[in-house]
Amino acid sequence: MIDEVKNSGKAVASLVLGICGWFIPFGGYVLDILAIIFGAQARSAIKRSNGKLSGEGMAIAGLVLGIVGLGITTLVLMAVLGTLGLSIGFLNFILALIGNLN
Repeated sequence: MIDEVKNSGKAVASLVLGICGWFIPFGGYVLDILAIIFGAQARSAIKRSNGKLSGEGMAIAGLVLGIVGLGITTLVLMAVLGTLGLSIGFLNFILALIGNLN
């Protein structure tokens, strides 16, 4: 009897979470982390399954999407916070100038 090869559920979850992480701003942070975790677990399970599980490509894609999405979200968050910090600093500078004029 031929054993049926099944897709890893964690590989599918990793891919889906990795894709969803790209479309949900800042909430995607959590999804990207989960995509990375599930992708790593899926790859490990697929390698240990001796051919009974498939979906390594989906696991790798989920890992890549999660890692890249996490990096982009982090850069955007840093840019927003940096801009906000500069804006507050500039506002304080202007208020200090106005205070010195009085």
